[in-house]
Amino acid sequence: MTLVLGSLLGAGLVLVSAPFLWPGTRSAAQGGRLLAGWRARLTQAGLGSLPVSVFLTLSGVLAVAAAALAEALLGVRALSLVVGVVWLILPTVVVLWRARARRRLNRTVWPDVVDHLVSAVRSGLALPDAVSSLAQAGPVATRLSFAEFEREDRATGNFGYSIDQLKTALADPFADRLLETLRMAREVGGSDLTVVLRSLSSWLRQEAAVRAEVEAKQSWVVNAARLGVAAPWIVLVLISSRPEAAQAYNTPAGTIVILGGLTVSVLAYRVMIVLGRLPEERRWFQ
Repeated sequence: MTLVLGSLLGAGLVLVSAPFLWPGTRSAAQGGRLLAGWRARLTQAGLGSLPVSVFLTLSGVLAVAAAALAEALLGVRALSLVVGVVWLILPTVVVLWRARARRRLNRTVWPDVVDHLVSAVRSGLALPDAVSSLAQAGPVATRLSFAEFEREDRATGNFGYSIDQLKTALADPFADRLLETLRMAREVGGSDLTVVLRSLSSWLRQEAAVRAEVEAKQSWVVNAARLGVAAPWIVLVLISSRPEAAQAYNTPAGTIVILGGLTVSVLAYRVMIVLGRLPEERRWFQ
């Protein structure tokens, strides 16, 4: 049975990674979009230097190691499979959590970025120089990305290309909106840039305040979802440490109970998360 479960887990890992490792001609475009989405998530989580293939490989290695450890300690095959699946998904959950946390933090930073940019433009700096000045005068959280923009702009002299690289580095929907506004002002011109930027800054502050208030009121839903999912599995692990319980769960009926509990837990958690989480801004200008 252990060999069968290990083979199934290995086959699942191969199927999950196959579109990235061996993209076909028909699925190349779709695989490219998936790969770009994973890169954006890793960048948003502060792991932009980590290749997607390495991240998927580490997830698979953690899943196999966790499943083997659970099998050695508990001896319940179905529970070992569940542990392997959880550890396969856990790195992705951590990356998504870090990405959401950084977006939440950046939501409070972007109005300050816009204010610094308005001050630089009004002082008479050219638009590329105004953006480059954010590497020293802007908020600490964004200085590294704007320093990269400054080096790229000095090396190439191409404002549009440097903006594209900056958008990739920031991977933030609010940054996309701001940078596309700057690109349009650079290419088309106009005297209302500071007015537009001040309006954008005001809108960002209002939106961040509303989101913070709603998220504070709905945080109990998310916490209840996590507690409701984790509690039964903690009890199951404690019960499975007894030999007679492990023997009972190794039967076909015990396997069905564990896998059925996994299905119900995942569905219930997803429903509660969907009900308790606000929709995220989409990146329209990638």
